[in-house]
Amino acid sequence: MSADRDPHGAAHPAHDGDAGAHPFVPGEVDASHRALLYVESVTVSFDGFKALNDLTLYVDDGELRCLIGPNGAGKTTLMDVITGKTRPDSGQAFFGQTLDLTRMREYEIAASGIGRKFQKPSVFPQHSVFENLELAMSGDKRVWSALFARLSGEQVDRIDEVLEIIGLVSERNRRAGLLSHGQTQWLEIGMLLMQSPRLLLVDEPVAGMTAQETERTAELLTSLAGQHSVIVVEHDMDFVRSIARKVTVLHEGHVLAEGSMSEMQSDPRVVEVYLGE
Repeated sequence: MSADRDPHGAAHPAHDGDAGAHPFVPGEVDASHRALLYVESVTVSFDGFKALNDLTLYVDDGELRCLIGPNGAGKTTLMDVITGKTRPDSGQAFFGQTLDLTRMREYEIAASGIGRKFQKPSVFPQHSVFENLELAMSGDKRVWSALFARLSGEQVDRIDEVLEIIGLVSERNRRAGLLSHGQTQWLEIGMLLMQSPRLLLVDEPVAGMTAQETERTAELLTSLAGQHSVIVVEHDMDFVRSIARKVTVLHEGHVLAEGSMSEMQSDPRVVEVYLGE
């Protein structure tokens, strides 16, 4: 693969050879050229149907990006490519300047600093909020044997910090199964934060939430931007308007348009295929 240019004009290094030529080393994410995620000319086909069709997307370090589009536009497939669940037929996906996501296993991608929150929460309902965050802590992955082991002061401080971020300090000892829908979503975001991700992928975070929970979720995701890059897939356009700095619209597997929400609302192509529904 020849050297490319990133969206800010910096040379993207060439990567050649087999999958073993560039072993994954945790903690090495080079965002020195501002962009953190590079998805370039990616195509994914399922039984002849192109779920992604020559898609190119760049996300900056610390950016909050909203990803919208009709059902079948390729949003989930794109998330699957970024997290290693799906291998593209062609194209490339890099995390920073050096980590080739198409050559990494799912657990390596997660360990490199990419966290994904699915629409349906996957918390441990019989355990407390605090214990859920403890189980999610990066480090020893043998979590069940580590549960109830003596935590260091630093680890307790980190859990307390995340409880503050997600607004669940008062619920720390409450069983996760007793939380409201919104609180459960926030807990799962907290569980991702325990792994110190550089990039968060969040799928339809406000589906089924009350207006108050939706507003709190907007505040939470906005607060995470800067220290983390956040990609939000969402169909609630009021919510997108409340958080969006930059919006990418997907249609038929490629990027149809990109810009501010106001620009997307006035783009006749976007209105026709999505916002006019």
